Amino acid sequence: MATLRLGDVAPNFQAETTQGPIDFYEWAGDSWVVFFSHPKDYTPVCTTELGAASRIYDEFTKRNAKIIALSVDSLESHKGWVPDINETQNTVVNYPIIADSDRKIADLYDMIHPNASDSFTVRSVFIIGPDHKVKLTITYPASTGRNFAEILRVLDSLQLTANYSVATPANWEHGQDVIITAAVKDEDADVKFPKGYTKIKPYLRVTPQPNL
Repeated sequence: MATLRLGDVAPNFQAETTQGPIDFYEWAGDSWVVFFSHPKDYTPVCTTELGAASRIYDEFTKRNAKIIALSVDSLESHKGWVPDINETQNTVVNYPIIADSDRKIADLYDMIHPNASDSFTVRSVFIIGPDHKVKLTITYPASTGRNFAEILRVLDSLQLTANYSVATPANWEHGQDVIITAAVKDEDADVKFPKGYTKIKPYLRVTPQPNL
């Protein structure tokens, strides 16, 4: 399958997970989804990542987002590894991990990059909207653990910009000022953004975050 691009519909699939069998679309419901792969069970970086995601599980829930992980290991392997994650990362893994021994889902989502490995998934991240469309993709090398605070930050930006005519500037974090998109004319901006805005340049107008 070709690489999934932003705006593409994320493929549906059925899978066995550590929380039982799922149909991806049914499991996702009307939530946002953070779907991430890890190269292999019982590896050190992956252990820290799955623990980190678990510790901020409630932050995803607050944002109407579900998290789900995948590797090409078996369900038995996942279930044996989870206690190690819980023990070493001082957490309880409370989201499903997909077993994908036949690599069908990994291939569907282009999670295996031959330049890195012919058999293991790279550290892919997909944020998928309630409309099942891909809103973000990030691919990390196997040697670099993910920054889950950044994934939360991007999720905040995606949810904000989906509902308001704004974009988020460099290094933006929830609660900070945002940028009014170029498609909004000044006379319309006065109505759309009652908190007001600052025109730094004709193309650069800054306003307080509108949903606060």
